[in-house]
Amino acid sequence: MSEFWNKAFDLNGRCAVITGGAAGIGLACASLLVARGARVALLDRDPAVAEVAAGLGSGHLGIAVDLRRVDQVNSTIDSVFEHFKRIDYLVNSAGVAMLDKAVDVSEEAWDTTLEINLKASFFVAQACARHMLGQGSGRIVNLASQAAVIGLDRHVAYCASKAAVVGMTKVLAMEWAPHINVNAISPTIVETALGKKAWAGEVG
Repeated sequence: MSEFWNKAFDLNGRCAVITGGAAGIGLACASLLVARGARVALLDRDPAVAEVAAGLGSGHLGIAVDLRRVDQVNSTIDSVFEHFKRIDYLVNSAGVAMLDKAVDVSEEAWDTTLEINLKASFFVAQACARHMLGQGSGRIVNLASQAAVIGLDRHVAYCASKAAVVGMTKVLAMEWAPHINVNAISPTIVETALGKKAWAGEVG
């Protein structure tokens, strides 16, 4: 690895919050950040997140939390800030894909998808931004999807949630500039457990 890379991406002293951090894209992001010297707080509904965080080395947090509960989100982010004394990065990676034909989608499936993919992303970003604005800097990355811009069979709730994440991100980037940089990224097919479920069979 080049000296330039080592200097440019030296994250020692930086702290990151990663939702959906127990597996998949969230864990991959966490592993890279840790490799570059950052400390991470992994938030996930899976209680195993504490063991996952411990597996990354010492100094990291793994917190089981229901991200649909705004009170839990706020108290968790406050506790992370109290522990690390700063929050430099947020990766909003938690998500679900509950697949069904549009004519058959239940209210529960629709609400759950929007609560986790959109509502949780916003309120975690809001809670982190309050601390980032106070410290004068921060970076937020929201996980959108190719589903934000194309239609996918049986993905109506998922597509709606990810399109909304893109719209939300544009507003946050505008309102929180210049102190916080906010972006969305839109992966295509990633072979995580969620991705394999969503792409079982022929889709689209």
